[in-house]
Amino acid sequence: MAKITLKGNPVNTVGELPAIGEELKDFTLATTKLIRTDLSDYRGSRLVLNIFPSIDTPTCAMSVRQFNKLASEMDNTKVLCISRDLPFAQARFCGAEGLDNVITLSDFETGQFGYDYGVEIIDGALKGLHSRAVIVADENGKVIYTEQVADIANEPDYEKALNALK
Repeated sequence: MAKITLKGNPVNTVGELPAIGEELKDFTLATTKLIRTDLSDYRGSRLVLNIFPSIDTPTCAMSVRQFNKLASEMDNTKVLCISRDLPFAQARFCGAEGLDNVITLSDFETGQFGYDYGVEIIDGALKGLHSRAVIVADENGKVIYTEQVADIANEPDYEKALNALK
């Protein structure tokens, strides 16, 4: 269980992020068109999993914008922005912002991704949503970097995440 905060107030997650060197766990998530996609759909690409509570909050929106900007500069890399938001909200946000270098995926159906990746928040105001975290994997699906952001209101360390891909 990760002990994190939301604006200084303690909250906990269901578990820990995958360890460096582990293979990513399979997942099934929904695209903005309600198509089910799983990890195998991204094999062969380096992955940045940008995980957050809700795209409709300022910090989450900023992380999606920032990764969208940075993703356009990276070869063979896909940025998956994952939350429990409904796919319609994700599509609305990215469409309004003109973001097309990231892939938004929703864990709205079961929350299994949040549980399997240790990011489901189990108490506090955001109970049931995902914590803010970044997981980077190489083209073989092996985890090469993780960050569980200590306070959900803070942005992730974009530079460290992307340096893991160099």
